[in-house]
Amino acid sequence: MCGIVGYIGPRQAPAVVMGGLKRLEYRGYDSAGIAVLSGDAIDIRRDVGKLGNLEALLAREPLAGQVGIGHTRWATHGAPSQRNAHPHLSMDGRVVLVHNGIVENFQSLRDELMAEGVAFRSETDTEVIVQLVERYMAGGLPLEEAARQTLRQLEGANAVVLMSVDQPDRLVCARVGNAGGIALGLGEGEMFIASDIPAILEYTRRIIFLESKQMAVVSADDTLVTDLDGRPARAELHTIAWDPVSAVKGEYKHFMQKEIFEQPRALIDTLGGRVNFETGCVELPEMKLTPELVARIDKLFIVACGTSYYAGLVGKYLIETLARLPVEVEYASEFRTYNPIINERTAVLTITQSGETADTLAAAEQARAQGATLWSIVNAIGSQSMRLSDGHIAMHAGPEIGVASTKAFTTSLADLYLLACALGTMRGTISPAQMRQLAADVAHLPALVGRALERDAEYQALAERFHRAHNFLFLGRGINYPIAMEGALKLKEISYIHAEGYPAGEMKHGPIALIDESMPVLAIVTKDALYDKMISQVQQARARGGVVIALATEGDEAIRSEADVVIYVPAAPPLLAPIVNVVPLQLLSYHIAVRRGADVDQPRNLAKSVTVE
Repeated sequence: MCGIVGYIGPRQAPAVVMGGLKRLEYRGYDSAGIAVLSGDAIDIRRDVGKLGNLEALLAREPLAGQVGIGHTRWATHGAPSQRNAHPHLSMDGRVVLVHNGIVENFQSLRDELMAEGVAFRSETDTEVIVQLVERYMAGGLPLEEAARQTLRQLEGANAVVLMSVDQPDRLVCARVGNAGGIALGLGEGEMFIASDIPAILEYTRRIIFLESKQMAVVSADDTLVTDLDGRPARAELHTIAWDPVSAVKGEYKHFMQKEIFEQPRALIDTLGGRVNFETGCVELPEMKLTPELVARIDKLFIVACGTSYYAGLVGKYLIETLARLPVEVEYASEFRTYNPIINERTAVLTITQSGETADTLAAAEQARAQGATLWSIVNAIGSQSMRLSDGHIAMHAGPEIGVASTKAFTTSLADLYLLACALGTMRGTISPAQMRQLAADVAHLPALVGRALERDAEYQALAERFHRAHNFLFLGRGINYPIAMEGALKLKEISYIHAEGYPAGEMKHGPIALIDESMPVLAIVTKDALYDKMISQVQQARARGGVVIALATEGDEAIRSEADVVIYVPAAPPLLAPIVNVVPLQLLSYHIAVRRGADVDQPRNLAKSVTVE
């Protein structure tokens, strides 16, 4: 949940930057730092823990300067420590950078730079970026061109802000993919940069949001926005309304839309500090797993409601595949109505965004009374579900305001993937080589989700075609069957269209009778071991007059002859495909609901947290 703040103008930058970082504290972090230009040098202060620690350091060792950048870090590469905290300085001390995202190819870049004699001070992927910028500037390039050359070498979704003593009249910022936003705040003779607009609303309501693959050169009096090739780019100026709700939504029309687009950043945050992408080690300290505990457990119940229940079904597939631990998934409301077989060799995992869902809490208390080990995956830090559990995993999705859950769903799936990896490692069902591959796979996940979001205009066009439908059928198999059900639930929740998610292999046992030319059938037909079987289901639906929308893997041209409409998603490892595949279903539901004039953020009859039975 890294936060970025930058300032250039007549004020003292440390005060502006620190104030902005405080307004981003809600996003969570484990270290923080600030850098300012001071004459012909860059002064940096960094510390671990809360911003209060950094403030105390600044009181002892104050900074002064009118150009500065700051950062709150949630660790990805490198443990939380002072030397791994941002900002990061180039080896020659003339360039400094803050960064959100994951540099997927950082190890090969780091090896290349070390071979050239670069001495790294941290364990982070971030430092690779600033050292590359230094290399290009040493060759005579200005800061912005050195940044362009560097960004072209990076793989993954990344957002950066750079500052250099060689060009003290500017800050350079850029965004590639969806690692997090970059907002430029326009003042009078001063400019502000932030990863989220609450950080700078005290000073300006005039905001430019950088799009992916855009760069801005920011001086006190001007902002030049270009693409990564240096061509002038569209820079729409937004005037943010004064009411706090509109201010937090920023450039988005609805909270749900904002939260859908926050998913790459939320995934980076939920992976942060938990995966060592070099060794493949997964660390979940709050789960308090020990080899003795894991060896004792011979059965796991996953208990949840609504969207979280569908996350649990994916979790069953992940845990049974990787850890070979038997898993049952139950609705919390049903779990309480019978006498499940639970004892001290049973673990019960609850999944809840709010941590306060009444049925889920009651199920957890029932499990505790029967002697189970109690675990939870929860978004709200300090909630009852978290306090009640023996071990927990925080989603790190950040605040989710829209009633229909989106980023809490995908971060839950990421957490379940990590849990499956951790259990599999302790149970000896995953080899070290397999674990390294699983870690490498998940490193690419935020960028894959970001690529899926780039097709938003296509889903908006589909909404024009299908918003008058009265019924939808969603089909999936294997690990994607729960995603079909989640897609149907999203459509029901926010557009009020009747929709049903169904296992594709069961279609001929009943639902096929419903199919005609008035019922769209959305089939998840991405490339995996069940691809041929899904093609057969698509053919059966079309043979009965159904209009088929196929969710397919990029590059699959053969599917075009089988479906009426094709939605493409980037290829993903099979165990992570659900997280990528659900994104188009979220966006399609969102755009259909908007087209129908529904209240997207607060659908009728629904509440964000169901705290009564």
